Amino acid sequence: MKAENHTELSEFFLLGLSDDPELQPVLFGLFLSVYLVTVLGNLLIILAVSSDSHLHTPMYFFLSNLSFVDICFISTTVPKMLVNIQAQSKHISYVRCLTQVYFLMMFAGMDNFLLAVMAYDRFVAICHPLHYTVIMNPCLCGRLVLASWFIIFWVSLVHLLLMKRLAFSTGTEIPHFFCEVAQVLKVARSNTLLNNIVLYVATALLGVFPVAGILISYFQIVSSLMRMSSTEGKYKAFSTCGSHLCVVSLFYGTGLGVYLSSAVTHSSQSSSMASVMYTMVTPMLNPFIYSLRNKDVKGGPGETPQQGSLLSLMGHNLRTERML
Repeated sequence: MKAENHTELSEFFLLGLSDDPELQPVLFGLFLSVYLVTVLGNLLIILAVSSDSHLHTPMYFFLSNLSFVDICFISTTVPKMLVNIQAQSKHISYVRCLTQVYFLMMFAGMDNFLLAVMAYDRFVAICHPLHYTVIMNPCLCGRLVLASWFIIFWVSLVHLLLMKRLAFSTGTEIPHFFCEVAQVLKVARSNTLLNNIVLYVATALLGVFPVAGILISYFQIVSSLMRMSSTEGKYKAFSTCGSHLCVVSLFYGTGLGVYLSSAVTHSSQSSSMASVMYTMVTPMLNPFIYSLRNKDVKGGPGETPQQGSLLSLMGHNLRTERML
C-alpha cells in the first residue's frame, strides 16, 4: 500500500515542455517575460478602470474583473514552472498539485462566465440602449459576478474532493508543465470513472450555457444592427463589440485547439505546447486587445461622450424604425 500513498509527502514530477538543457534558459526567459507582461498589462487595466470615474461603467467593471482573473490564472502555473526551470527540478507536492488543479479550474471557469456576462452587457447596450443604465445597474453587475464566483467555487471544490479520494504512486510523472486535471486523472492508480463523468458533465454544462449565451446575445445584436438605417450607427455599434469578439475568439479558439491537438495527435508534448496558448498567451493578449481597440481606455475621459452619443444615435434609429 505504500506504493499508492497519497499523503502530503507524496510527490509528482512535472515533465515540462522540453528535457533539452540548452532550451531551459530560453524557456525561462520567454515565460518570465510573458508572465511579467501579462501581470503588468492586466494591472494597468485594473488601475485605469479604478482611477478614472468615466470608466466606472458595467463594461469596464467586468473588464477589470476579467483582468484580475487573468492575473490569477497565469499566476497559478507560471511561477512554479519558472522555479522548477531555475532549480532544475521537476518536483511538485501532492497538495500543491491538487491546489493548482483547483485554482486552474476556478479561474478558467470564471473566464468563461465573465465572457458570457460581457456579451450580455453588449446585448443590452446595443439592443436596449435607452434602458441600459436601468437594466445594467451596479446591483445586477455585482450579483452576476458574485453568482459566477459562487458557482465555479463549488464546481471546482467538487472536483477537488473527488480527486482527494484517488490513489497515486509516489513519484508519479505528469507529462505536462502544470497539474492539468485530465493528465492527473490519467496517472491515478484508482478508478477515475466517477471523476471523468463529473468532469465531462461540468465541462459540458459550464461550456454550453456560456457559449449559448454569447451566441444568442450576438444573434440579437446582429439582428438589431440589420434593422438600423444609419451606416455610421452600425459601424459604431459593431466597434463596441470588436474587443469582446476578439477576446472570445482567442479564448475559445485556443481552448478548442488544445482539445483538438490532444484528440488528434494523442501526444502529451503537443497538448502541452497547445496549453501554453490558453494559459499564457490569452491572458497576455487580453489587455492589449482592449487597450488598442477601445478608445475609452486609450483616450481617457475625453472619449466617453462618444459612447453616450452612440447609445443616443442607436436609440433614435431604433425608435424611428419601429415607428416605420
